[in-house]
Amino acid sequence: MDLAFTPEEQAFREEVRTWVHAHLPAQLSHKVHNALRLTREDMQSWAKTLGSKGWLGYGWPSQFGGPGWNAVQKHLFEEECALAGAPRIVPFGPVMVAPVIMAFGSPEQQQRFLPGIASGEVWWSQGYSEPGSGSDLASLKTRAERVGNKFIVNGQKTWTTLGQFGDWIFCLVRTDSSGKPQTGISFLLIDMKSPGVSVRPIKLLDGECEVNEVWFDNVEVPAENLIGEENKGWNYAKYLLAHERTNIADVNRAKRELERLKRIAKAEGVWEDMRFRDEIAKLEVDVMALEMMVLRVLSAEKSGKQSLDIAGLLKIRGSEIQQRYSELMMLAAGPFSMPFIEEAMEAGWQGDHVGAAHCAPLASTYFNMRKTTIYGGSNEVQRNIVAQTVLG
Repeated sequence: MDLAFTPEEQAFREEVRTWVHAHLPAQLSHKVHNALRLTREDMQSWAKTLGSKGWLGYGWPSQFGGPGWNAVQKHLFEEECALAGAPRIVPFGPVMVAPVIMAFGSPEQQQRFLPGIASGEVWWSQGYSEPGSGSDLASLKTRAERVGNKFIVNGQKTWTTLGQFGDWIFCLVRTDSSGKPQTGISFLLIDMKSPGVSVRPIKLLDGECEVNEVWFDNVEVPAENLIGEENKGWNYAKYLLAHERTNIADVNRAKRELERLKRIAKAEGVWEDMRFRDEIAKLEVDVMALEMMVLRVLSAEKSGKQSLDIAGLLKIRGSEIQQRYSELMMLAAGPFSMPFIEEAMEAGWQGDHVGAAHCAPLASTYFNMRKTTIYGGSNEVQRNIVAQTVLG
């Protein structure tokens, strides 16, 4: 595989790099490079900045208002944003539900929902997992009963990432229980301001409320918010999950965090330890291999020559790499890998006060990365899928 980019692609990279550096606030870049907490405003302000340029939907075809970039251009855009320290695009709107609306939504739904996603004005959440229905997603129990021209939704979703910020949520709901579990699921778009929707944050080990429970108590949803056909939602869900798993690989963030790992190792005096350097080198080789796989998948997706089921491979390797670099950062910093305690940082006795500001968020990152091999379909399940669909 030829990893050399053409002159045209290099020129495109330079165009993106110049624009990002001109429009990305230095304070925001500092937060990202040092794994400091991002607020809703931090994330959405960057989304709106990209939206004003027409780049928030960077993977969208031109017919839906996107730039119409090819696979290599999309990859270069992601890489330049990550290396510059731009906040990661919250994927639920532009990367996940938008392709479903484009592929299976009606023209009216496309006109109604896509502009708000493209501009960054509307924050979307994902309503898939439920208590007892995570990797076995087809067992979900949240029910939507058709009553005239609306659905009445009752049930609970959990692990809803950043759901406390959501304006809308796309949900898998059960509309039929008579056949196989997969055949009775529908795909609904629900306004989170609707009466009967309540969000309860879940506080995690790192002290952050990144995930939430979302409850539906007799929530009325117009039937016009149903994507595609009733009871066909499992097909749309699989289409979306392929995009999610490719996104989880996040090779460009891994490249940025690899450089952060090297900075920490040098600052903490372990860079000259050859055994530690060997671990960094092995990680760097794996990141490069992941990048090659991502480019192959993106090219295959564009040409239609390969099933997106291989996205499971990306999810497995990408999530394991994320855990490894967080572990190596902790090892490099040793006892300075302190939990990120907001009150302590504000009081001044952590971070700069002890001469190890780069170490303050390391425990928080480590705890947070424990989830990567579980969400988006656990790695154990993904290995089964790969065995069935790729190996035969």
